[in-house]
Amino acid sequence: MGKLIQGIRGFNDILCEATPVWRFVETTVCEILDSYGYEEIRLPVVEKTALFARAIGEVTDIVEKEMYTFEDRNGESLTLRPEGTAGCVRACIQHGLLHKGQPRVWYGGAMFRYERPQKGRYRQFHQIGAEVFGVPGPDIDAEMILMTGRMLRSLGLLDLQLQINSLGIPASRAEYRERLVSYFRRHHEQLDEEAQRRLHTNPLRILDSKSLAMQPLIAAAPSILEHLDATSQAHIEQITAILDTAGIAYTLNPRLVRGLDYYTRTVFEWTSERLGAQGAVCAGGRYDGLVEQIGGPPTPAIGFAAGIERLVTLTAAAECVPPEPALHAYLVVVGEEAVAPAYRLVERLRDHLPRVRLRVNSGGGSFKSQFKRADRSGARYALIFAAEELATARVSVKDLRERTDQRRLSEAELIELLAECIAG
Repeated sequence: MGKLIQGIRGFNDILCEATPVWRFVETTVCEILDSYGYEEIRLPVVEKTALFARAIGEVTDIVEKEMYTFEDRNGESLTLRPEGTAGCVRACIQHGLLHKGQPRVWYGGAMFRYERPQKGRYRQFHQIGAEVFGVPGPDIDAEMILMTGRMLRSLGLLDLQLQINSLGIPASRAEYRERLVSYFRRHHEQLDEEAQRRLHTNPLRILDSKSLAMQPLIAAAPSILEHLDATSQAHIEQITAILDTAGIAYTLNPRLVRGLDYYTRTVFEWTSERLGAQGAVCAGGRYDGLVEQIGGPPTPAIGFAAGIERLVTLTAAAECVPPEPALHAYLVVVGEEAVAPAYRLVERLRDHLPRVRLRVNSGGGSFKSQFKRADRSGARYALIFAAEELATARVSVKDLRERTDQRRLSEAELIELLAECIAG
């Protein structure tokens, strides 16, 4: 026997007992996106490395340290997607979607980053994201925040915190960057090694540091909200006015900067204290320069992404996943002559009862062994089909949970019984 090949660290199997929660989360989110007028787009997992270097920023942690990059047989550098926005923008430019009004699209699937696996953060992880193109005003920013809030509430997540910030436009952010660098240089000895490196590459990310020792220094740093241009100030004020009117609680957090270079003006995060230091559940923001940066026409845009693993963890803890709707029955088949008629019966039951989970015993076995399989499968009913049932055109039914007496029913009576159970 050969040595067992283990799965790769950070690339997790999602086992059967977990998939109902995943399905509930994905279905709920997709239904809400659909109700707000978003249409699904399916994107490749692999893109040219240059796309992410140009979109995300070459001095970001993702591009510098976290991407899975390789050369194909033609020597071209390719990368497993670390996030979804860049690929979505590329697809919309390439296929002319930006010329069709104001497209709203959503996507989902696996993303890949090489980092230390931890709770809610893995090397292969899954996201659902959405993007809107061609809308410059703050109304779409507010609507996206309202939509993500509805999405999270629909999953039973009622204790999340919303944080909002504005990063301004590139010109005002450049002025703020100079003020920030000057401030941190005066306190250089208090910066940890990572912050000292970021001081010369991406100083705004120092504000996002999780180092406890640096928090007093960060709290005293200049606030970007005090250095906004007039249009960005008006933009964030209109967003908060809409949220106030809608009764959505939020915190204006001038330290919220996000980890990607392409954001402008609005950024937001829904966070949970249940996930530890990596508490962001759903996050997004505006990126008005990215489409042009990748090669398209000047196009305002905004998007968000939510980590499915984190949503699943929190939704499972909230215990709001509805029970499986299908009634489960197991068909015990005794005797070779009963096998073919048993399958004919089961297919007729499926025609009438599509929400019933019907499993036919496979691989033969004695009546006793099949009954044990039926019990272990979690089925509510064991349906018994043997020579006597075949001769009388009836099916014996045993309730495995209530342990009531066995009954022998016609096909019509069986359909009626199972339909009543589904109806509750």
